[in-house]
Amino acid sequence: MLKKINRGINSIACIMIAGFSLILLESFDNPDKNKNTQITIRGDRFYFNNEIINKGAPAEGLLMNVRMVNAVFEDKSANIASKMKFDPISNTNKFLEKLPEYVSSGVNAFTISLQGGSPGYEGAVNSAYNSDGSLKQEYLQRVEKVISACARNHSAVILSCFYQRQHSNYSALKGKDCIFKALENTVKWLVARKFTNVLLEVTNEYGHNGFRNWPDGEWFITEAAQVELIRLAKRTAPSLLVSTSSMGDGTFDNVLAQEADFLLIHFNNSSIDQYQSAINRLKKYGKPIVCNEDDKVGREGAVALATSIFYGCGGGYMNLKQNQSFPFVFHGVSDDTAVYRMFKNLTTTGFQIDTPTLRNVPSIKITSPGDGQLFSVNKSIVVRLSHHPVDSVPFRINILANNQVVKSVGQQLQNSISFDKPGVYILEAVVCDLDGREIYRSAKTDIIVKDESHE
Repeated sequence: MLKKINRGINSIACIMIAGFSLILLESFDNPDKNKNTQITIRGDRFYFNNEIINKGAPAEGLLMNVRMVNAVFEDKSANIASKMKFDPISNTNKFLEKLPEYVSSGVNAFTISLQGGSPGYEGAVNSAYNSDGSLKQEYLQRVEKVISACARNHSAVILSCFYQRQHSNYSALKGKDCIFKALENTVKWLVARKFTNVLLEVTNEYGHNGFRNWPDGEWFITEAAQVELIRLAKRTAPSLLVSTSSMGDGTFDNVLAQEADFLLIHFNNSSIDQYQSAINRLKKYGKPIVCNEDDKVGREGAVALATSIFYGCGGGYMNLKQNQSFPFVFHGVSDDTAVYRMFKNLTTTGFQIDTPTLRNVPSIKITSPGDGQLFSVNKSIVVRLSHHPVDSVPFRINILANNQVVKSVGQQLQNSISFDKPGVYILEAVVCDLDGREIYRSAKTDIIVKDESHE
């Protein structure tokens, strides 16, 4: 279908507009076309069309997924994307052109979001919801295209509903009742479309303090609120598989584990040597464990993926620079050849994983603070690092906030910083040689600093 669309685009403009609109709506008019792939759970394993996924491979029954939340992105603000005449439909089509290549490399599922993820700048108005919880059909058309394409390509979608950055704009949900309505409308839409390849993530990182900016945000970040939302989704569609995701430390709350159909965790702020204990703590629930956000890339990302699978958790990969930061890029396996080579190996029958090790894999990770933590102006913030250096290479470490060095820490793995102004600060740790040239850097961690004296 994408080739047909592209041929239409290369014809005259008036035919393009009319024809493209019809193509966008085609699968909306025929929901049965979306029934090519059905995802189910038996015990702690996933099945496609009643067959265990990745049969005979190290990842047998484990969901291998990639975070592509901004594949359906738009920005209705007068911000960077809109000023650059960003085309949401073209963006989605570029992802869909590469979708078969991602799947052929061993990817079983893609996380997309009705409120996106950080595009690398603040203030984007990116939501499938109106402020009252009603749905935006134009946005859902792009989502429909992705879900249907995944179904045809024997893959699933983890559909995420709520993301903390969507607040304080005309489209932001106005409070608890609107949040309930938005979720209920989403689930009813999934039922009406007869999708069978969708897993629902109610909230991306429900404990993120960015949700405190939402009306009723203090309620929203509690486990009790997430239980209410999971139960609402399940009442609306009892056969839908539903969860919500925790923060980047690999944990999952006990109360939520009882309610969720699968356990959705993140490993952004976890060093690889913490994976085993984090996964083992969750095995007692007898449910599938899925990581759907891990921002390690390259050799480190490949080892992270193998480690997750080795201990029994579906691997989740997020390429923040390529796929999630504006302008978004979808190049298929060349996004990260080391990681996608590992995807292929882990889903290949007979492949054997050596005991995962970090030996000779240089990395640095901010393990504390975690994403979304809240701090006060001029208060000390303890920064803890997990560092596996390159052998025999002299180095020093700098801590950056919003791309500016705030502390040069030598080789210390625990340090304190503070900020005298409120705002969102993006922290990174950078390993440099003794002449100041960058060798490698950590993934980003965003924290929130508030001036409580003015509240």
